[in-house]
Amino acid sequence: MEINEQSVVQILQSVKYPPKDQDIITLNMVKELSLEDKTISFTIVFDSFNNPHEKSIKANAVEKLKAAFGSDIDVKIRAIGKVNVNKMNVKSEPVKTAKPLQNVKHIIMVTSGKGGVGKSTVAANLAIALAKAGNSVGLLDSDMYGPSIPKLMDVEDARPSGKKIDGKDFIVPMEKYGVKVISLGFFIKKEDAVIWRGSMVTNALKQLINEVAWGELDFMIIDLPPGTGDTQITLAQTVESTGAVVVSTPQTVAINDVRKAINMFKAKGIDVPVLGIVENMAWFTPEDCPDKKYFIFGEGGATQLASEFQIPILGQIPIIEQIRKDGDNGTPSAMNENSIQGKAFYEIALNVMKQIKKV
Repeated sequence: MEINEQSVVQILQSVKYPPKDQDIITLNMVKELSLEDKTISFTIVFDSFNNPHEKSIKANAVEKLKAAFGSDIDVKIRAIGKVNVNKMNVKSEPVKTAKPLQNVKHIIMVTSGKGGVGKSTVAANLAIALAKAGNSVGLLDSDMYGPSIPKLMDVEDARPSGKKIDGKDFIVPMEKYGVKVISLGFFIKKEDAVIWRGSMVTNALKQLINEVAWGELDFMIIDLPPGTGDTQITLAQTVESTGAVVVSTPQTVAINDVRKAINMFKAKGIDVPVLGIVENMAWFTPEDCPDKKYFIFGEGGATQLASEFQIPILGQIPIIEQIRKDGDNGTPSAMNENSIQGKAFYEIALNVMKQIKKV
């Protein structure tokens, strides 16, 4: 049998989804089907996370496709049903009068114009510093393509449970270091790439907001992906954000991208207050020369930008090897409030709380 989209769909029509006694094609569970030489790739969308039928359905699909097209074909199946994504192809949704996360007092978005500036490290440490200051805190990793919060918080192998509230299924966030944590990284394998188009990302993100049992929180820290794309716009227009914290390094290329991020939050229809800038990797001080400062990535860029937009510098974080080690080990630096790096993050948390009172 020739491998083409029609013949593959025909074979997959024989793969049944037991709970509904219908095939996965009829149930519209097969997405993003692509063919290349002898490789068949597609996504199966389940109606719940941790679906008990995932393994058997994938195995059944592989078996039937190889039987039809030959044992030498390569079948790549991505399962994204561990998060309830059965609405991902909905192009529009009814306008809701009430914003989600109504039980959260302050929603803080941590953003950057570009990747590699330490945004997720700042988000994780800010959440912990706020929690250690006596607040109830949630941490949402909204970077669908590169979720790093599970690694930073040492919950990389965690798998959240579920529970029913008023008859509706909710995901129970993981708790670590006094912070409630949720990330798409909990529902995919570490080595798997998330190959989603914008609408799928948008709807998955909304579900991590609306279908997680967050409870009452003083602060929700949202770690945004870099840039000014779908995720940033969706969050800004979906939740009632208190403000944004912008992370940058001093170098010119980072500052230029941060300027774009700030302008996005100030744009009409977004209108999220920018609480201030965190300058990461501000300088390097050798251990044997504690009075020396080497401005490896430049000097004064963040200060100039803060002056341009009339927003404060919330804190400056030097280049310290221990911050990198703490992140790799899943023990964020804010856990040690007496260290140089710990004090830097506590200063940022204190300044964020001060700025919130001014908004």
